[in-house]
Amino acid sequence: MYCEGWVPAAYPYALRRKNAEARHARRGGRQQLVAPVSANPYQTHPFYRNQEGAILPDARRRGFLAQRRMTKIDPAAGARRLLFGTDGIRGVVNRGAMTADTAMALGRALTHLLHEDKRLSRKPKVVIGKDTRLSGDMLLSACAAGVMSQGGDAWLADTLPTPGLANLTSSTRADAGIVISASHNPFEDNGLKIFDGQGWKLPDETEARLERLMKDKATLDAARPQAGAVGRAFPVRDAVGRYVVSLKSAFPKGLTLEGITIVLDCANGAAYQSAPAVFEELGAHVHVLGASPDGFNINLDLGALHPEVCAAEVVRVGADLGVALDGDADRAILIDSGGKVVDGDQIMFLCASHMKRKGELNNDAVCATVMSNMALEAALSGEGIRLFRSQVGDRYVAECLRRESLNFGGEKSGHLIFVDHATTGDGTLAALQTLAVMKESGLPLNELAARVVPLPQILINVRVARPSEVEGNPEVARMLAECRSRLGDRGRVILRPSGTEPVVRVMMEGEDMDEIAALARECADLVERVMERPAMKD
Repeated sequence: MYCEGWVPAAYPYALRRKNAEARHARRGGRQQLVAPVSANPYQTHPFYRNQEGAILPDARRRGFLAQRRMTKIDPAAGARRLLFGTDGIRGVVNRGAMTADTAMALGRALTHLLHEDKRLSRKPKVVIGKDTRLSGDMLLSACAAGVMSQGGDAWLADTLPTPGLANLTSSTRADAGIVISASHNPFEDNGLKIFDGQGWKLPDETEARLERLMKDKATLDAARPQAGAVGRAFPVRDAVGRYVVSLKSAFPKGLTLEGITIVLDCANGAAYQSAPAVFEELGAHVHVLGASPDGFNINLDLGALHPEVCAAEVVRVGADLGVALDGDADRAILIDSGGKVVDGDQIMFLCASHMKRKGELNNDAVCATVMSNMALEAALSGEGIRLFRSQVGDRYVAECLRRESLNFGGEKSGHLIFVDHATTGDGTLAALQTLAVMKESGLPLNELAARVVPLPQILINVRVARPSEVEGNPEVARMLAECRSRLGDRGRVILRPSGTEPVVRVMMEGEDMDEIAALARECADLVERVMERPAMKD
């Protein structure tokens, strides 16, 4: 079964609340959620019109599309993993893989790899933090026990956003970091994400090694230290304060947020302490929502999944900006003064173009994922900025940035990576950098974002039992080839299994809404039909 919805890409989360309310209803059928579209986007999209409003000749359109075909695509491909998904290990607590046993095995395996790879003359140092979920204490304790039992020292940061843990791992000269969070998922889920000593997420190959070692109890037991060689646990004092200082130092010197009113929705998540402190200490007047976590209410009707709550408050108090974070605060949904959601593609453009004008954009290029809209490419091209594309997931964006020596990139979903200040997506930092552009340009967010008007997209999530098998299905492959042939240069087709939930995502983008909607439904119907068949036995 699947849930279907279309909204202009500038409003990618406008129907999330309805989707959440319909989640249980979808078990028995499909729910169709379609926002109205007024006209053929080809006739209304500003990219296809000149300054006087006349439609540009086909030659101009074909020129851009030819350039788009030359856009460099990141070829990263993952190693075979079963436990690890797009962003670490994630699942329902005490069901399947997401147990204290798994957390302890991860702590043991990670510490063993550090011993093996670094040949340290001291005990490995692993920093561990968590978000506000009820199960965080259990999993943190298990991770720490695994690290110590394998001869490493566990430094406990307690509650800290994912980017804060990455920053702390690097700044304390630790050998690795583990953050316990399921990001935007509900409280009953949790996850395990790992950083290397510089604060970067691990590549697929290293995660695959960890996964194999977690299952190899004999190897871990043989290397287990005795008596005085086991590790110890230490508290990290004022971890939140350290993170706040690092965020404030990323804001341009000489600028303050005095005179700026912000509505900040912390989603009852990991940033409930750090994010309000940052904006207030820089001089902003802050209206805070979702800063009373109780272990159960993380992401509940608030935050990045429900930006309409923050948007309504922005309009009510007359704020200049709304910032809706998710549970671990590694991404943000920004809202302009009119209560309109500004998506990650628009934020990427305004930040990248501003950095280029200041001579701060490495190689005049950025990296986005395959899900970013064609309109972002067009707008960046107009500024002389190249676009690289990666797989979905901010760690794949980070790998592309490092490989191509770039210092900025991100995802349409709001994960933005400013490499000069951070090694992973950081929602608070993204909001600060956007505020810096607003202050230095003297323009409000709605005017800055208006230069990227996304082409229509439709995204359908097809719930299946074995999403990873869809990519190898020949019927699905034939359907995708047919859709791409029919769209040609007028659109894009993306089909991928989710790395965080049991769904296959079908995305269509193009000039004609009716056409892409019909094609997307055909693909989704086929995926639903063929993936419900019994798996073939060898």
